[in-house]
Amino acid sequence: MVNGPVPEVPVIRVLVVDDQDLVREGIAALLGIQPGIEVTGSARDGAEAVEKAERCHPDVVLMDIRMPGMDGVAATALLRRRLPECRIVMLTTFNDDEYVGRALKAGAVGYLLKNLPAAELARAVRLVHAGVAQFDQGVIAALAAAAPTPDLLTPRETEVLRLISAGATNKEIAARLYLSEGTVKNHISRVLSRLGLRDRTQAALYARENGLI
Repeated sequence: MVNGPVPEVPVIRVLVVDDQDLVREGIAALLGIQPGIEVTGSARDGAEAVEKAERCHPDVVLMDIRMPGMDGVAATALLRRRLPECRIVMLTTFNDDEYVGRALKAGAVGYLLKNLPAAELARAVRLVHAGVAQFDQGVIAALAAAAPTPDLLTPRETEVLRLISAGATNKEIAARLYLSEGTVKNHISRVLSRLGLRDRTQAALYARENGLI
């Protein structure tokens, strides 16, 4: 038997951003009682979100998309430049293709609707923190509807795509497939190019919607 203290599971620090006080405070209160999650602060708009994020360095930001002043998309793009390790999820009432596209382009790694139960939102926060993109099912369907067919990929590229969708890093993919990291990068570039995708997040969504995982 191994003696010694049991290692603690890191607490996920979350910043909640929404211009409606009742919604913002409600989300913060519900998340604050979920195991392993600590709400480190809240903000009323994008500018305040950037300021508070730079101060408290959250792991995950839940960002409303439509807010007065600096909106969620602009704040996301700014935060991705200033705090690249921070993962940002849009949490909104708007299931709109244009908003989804703008959010992804800005660097969001998730797009969820506010009608989620608290436990599911907490689960999404944990998965995003672990590197797994989180999107509402309706959003996934809309993105996949415009995606090309999977027969454009070679078997090796399909393997790489499956591992991307599982949240594997380039190093982990290289070890799993006995390839160099440079070769993995080349495979990923070809996958994105052939499928007309912008980044790993879209690749993961494509793989799930097309039954590749």
